[in-house]
Amino acid sequence: MPPQPLPIPGPESRLGRLVQPADANEHGTLFGGEAMRFMDEAAAVAAIRYARGSVLTAHVDAIDFRAPVPIGAFIEAIARVVAVGRTSMTVEVVLEAEDRHTAARMVTTTGRFVLVAVDAEGRPREVR
Repeated sequence: MPPQPLPIPGPESRLGRLVQPADANEHGTLFGGEAMRFMDEAAAVAAIRYARGSVLTAHVDAIDFRAPVPIGAFIEAIARVVAVGRTSMTVEVVLEAEDRHTAARMVTTTGRFVLVAVDAEGRPREVR
């Protein structure tokens, strides 16, 4: 069964952190791969909370980079399950950056991740 959109998306899961120099590229902004890793972690938290068990990332549908994130900015990944199949969940993730001096926030990256609920042996298990 393909994932069916939820009438009401699942609750938000939020992860936050500060962008450090080790996270940045030669331009002094967050590496795209670091943004993706952080977003994948947020997607996993949302999926684990929804499925009440272990999950694995199966697919990244799309990642759209909209704006660079400088070293020293706070970032927050906001994730929520938006569709559910028999064993899979589609999670939308928005990455926002916050200027630590002005508190101005902006969406910098968006993405859709598909995660699969798994049992103790790593085999897919039903979500519902």
